[in-house]
Amino acid sequence: MEEFIGTFDSVRQRPHSQWFDDAKFGIFIHWYPSSVPAFAPLAEDLFVQTQKYGEKTAFAESPYAEWYVNSLAIEGSSVQKHHDQVYGDKPYDDFVTEFFNSTAQWQSHEWASTLRQTRAKYIVMGTKHIDGALMWPSRIENPYKGRAYTSSRDLVGEATAAARSVGMRIGLYYCGGLDLTFQGLGFNGWLSMLMATPQSSQYKDYATAHYRELIERYSPDLLWNDVGWPGGGDGAAQLIADFYNARPEGIVNDRFDMIGVAQGTAHSDFITPEYSSGLTVPGKKFEVCRGIGTSFGYNQLEDDSTYATSEELIHLLINTVADGGNLLLNIGPMPNGDIPTLQQQRLTDIGNWLTTNGDAIFGSRPHHTPTLRTDDGLVVRCTMGVDQCAYAIVLGQPSSAVITIEELPRGNVHVLGYALELERNGASITLPAHMMHASFPVLRVE
Repeated sequence: MEEFIGTFDSVRQRPHSQWFDDAKFGIFIHWYPSSVPAFAPLAEDLFVQTQKYGEKTAFAESPYAEWYVNSLAIEGSSVQKHHDQVYGDKPYDDFVTEFFNSTAQWQSHEWASTLRQTRAKYIVMGTKHIDGALMWPSRIENPYKGRAYTSSRDLVGEATAAARSVGMRIGLYYCGGLDLTFQGLGFNGWLSMLMATPQSSQYKDYATAHYRELIERYSPDLLWNDVGWPGGGDGAAQLIADFYNARPEGIVNDRFDMIGVAQGTAHSDFITPEYSSGLTVPGKKFEVCRGIGTSFGYNQLEDDSTYATSEELIHLLINTVADGGNLLLNIGPMPNGDIPTLQQQRLTDIGNWLTTNGDAIFGSRPHHTPTLRTDDGLVVRCTMGVDQCAYAIVLGQPSSAVITIEELPRGNVHVLGYALELERNGASITLPAHMMHASFPVLRVE
């Protein structure tokens, strides 16, 4: 096995890990002390708000409940007003204590059942977010908060064990660029957020020790860093090299140094467009990440009106995969580990669709004709399956039993979920009557 060293030139020679490109669908988990207050304004996503109203408004009115501790520090923010009204001068530290007490009720085996139903191939479990609280019993305690900010229960270990028990790969999220116990509160824009990354040797040693402990304890397949890293891509190169040497199929995302990756001066295996950020690089593997609702962390205000529908999420998965990417869909459990019912329902619906139609998704690659249309205007996304068959996925419900798709590849046609070959007359396919109004029917062209 090649030994990598801590330089950009070395780590960028890392061969591509096929498992990630085959996986297509993963589950993100944001479960932190912020789930106790569980509040953020029901606003448009951060990137739309930035474009419409400017970054100061976007950050003051962030829809991310997991940013509670920072939003609380922004004068006049909705979170600050809410906190003053509901909690008065209660410190965030109290939420951390309440959260760790609540996690004692968690039934980790229930997550295994939910994860199995999703049909997803990997998880990315949160280990530390911007508040600095640690979701595993780390030997390296926070120097300012001590044991109060360290879980005595191995939440990361139990979550990853639950995922592995149903055959999933393991990713670990760690916020390397922000830890508000080190650098203070109240960043209110993109530049101020990036500039807030602690650059001290104390913080770099602390965060690096955490990563090394996480790698040793949980043997992850993926490191999902967030916001940045002390010294950027150059500062992270040794950590990445050591991870590659320890985990031959391991991969890392772009958020050790997003700007450096975009400029070609820092390394990553994939990039991470978020909600409507639209970040892509031609020829670069990408993974779309978003919550089921407007937040990653649990927000008690969210309901059916703010969650994306199952149809919208399946649509997103199909389009992402047809474009060559993965979808990392987030769940935000409540303090006791329960996954909100509406989130579970979305996951079940996606899993049910994948149970029938997974051959068009898992292990697939983009088709050389990625987009077609039916004669009644429905978009059709195409993939090439592991079996070398073309798959045509209709984004919507056909209006009749006969679907006409000009430029549909030649060959015999089946619809997934139905055993018999379909009648084909040129570009026209006759669906079985019971599937005429099915959502997202998938045609396999042999």
